[in-house]
Amino acid sequence: MKKSVSFFAICLLVSAGRLPVFAQGDLSELIKSGPADATRLAAAYLDPLFKGFGVGLNSGWMNTGRTKQTGHIEIRLSGSGAFVPKDDKTFDVTTLGLSNKIALAPGSGPTAQTFFGRETAGPTMQVKDNSGNVVETFSLPKGTGIPLVPAPQLQVTLGLPKNFDVTARYIPETKLGDDFGKVSLIGGGVKFEVLPLLNKTADRILPFNVAVGLGYTRLKYTYDLDINPPGGSAPKDISQVKDFSGQRVDASFSGFNADAIISKKLLFFTPFFSVGYNSSKTNVGLVGNYPLVTDVVLGVKQYTTFTDPVSIKQKDVNGLKSTVGFQLDMAFLKFYGSFTAAQYKLFNAGIGIGI
Repeated sequence: MKKSVSFFAICLLVSAGRLPVFAQGDLSELIKSGPADATRLAAAYLDPLFKGFGVGLNSGWMNTGRTKQTGHIEIRLSGSGAFVPKDDKTFDVTTLGLSNKIALAPGSGPTAQTFFGRETAGPTMQVKDNSGNVVETFSLPKGTGIPLVPAPQLQVTLGLPKNFDVTARYIPETKLGDDFGKVSLIGGGVKFEVLPLLNKTADRILPFNVAVGLGYTRLKYTYDLDINPPGGSAPKDISQVKDFSGQRVDASFSGFNADAIISKKLLFFTPFFSVGYNSSKTNVGLVGNYPLVTDVVLGVKQYTTFTDPVSIKQKDVNGLKSTVGFQLDMAFLKFYGSFTAAQYKLFNAGIGIGI
């Protein structure tokens, strides 16, 4: 279990290792634009991460149309990589519907990098007060340069009577070192063979197996923040909250998957093909009090305190998918590989132990 958690941590750090840097550094810059504009900018920057994680969490549920014998158990550890298309590596800030209090600085172009874009800084933005005076400037964050979004899967499957399997995914809350926050995962699924339920004769005669499976996964991530007022600034008035403890990022990613799969066992090699539907949702927010500069009086920056200023709730993936792959049985060891065409194309590979 300890090695499995370590593998899980490595996958998450590869895919979101820069997320704490973004949260503590870049996001503290974005919120200078105010809650509504910061939410739009953060959502645009992180969009491919949300989509890639969504299709990744929905992968790896099954690699054969056969169910397990009653009481048999399989422990599976796998990882996926979702390829980010070129169009999702940049975004145009002028299409986000930003307020008139934020604008591109003179000489800055409108194209910004997303999380998986190039490692080049984005355009410079200016934040203005109600009179149109510039009170803050910041640059949109650079990308990571990573071409794909990894996601981990750790699951245990139990064979039940009547050609049914049940699967559980679980990782307890795990601290990913001192600088990467905490993560947890939970999920469950069920699979049943179709032919034995419809016609026992067909099940004996037909040279392939057909099954239907459902799965749901939810991953949670938290990261503590420490964002304080700019040096030399002052609260706008005495009503402003001055307690900035308890700041954190709360993120939740969930995915639902439904598949129909057909497979044929050829000695120790089982190729398969499946079609299905998958969806995913993201809920990310900044929790706590945050000081944002809203005015400059006699050369002194004045800040207003905003509580829970950023909240992103959206459906990232919603559509059909198809998968082709194989399962390789070597005594009690099993090896898996597959390729999926969905909103993002992805591959999945893993190893399992059957008992």
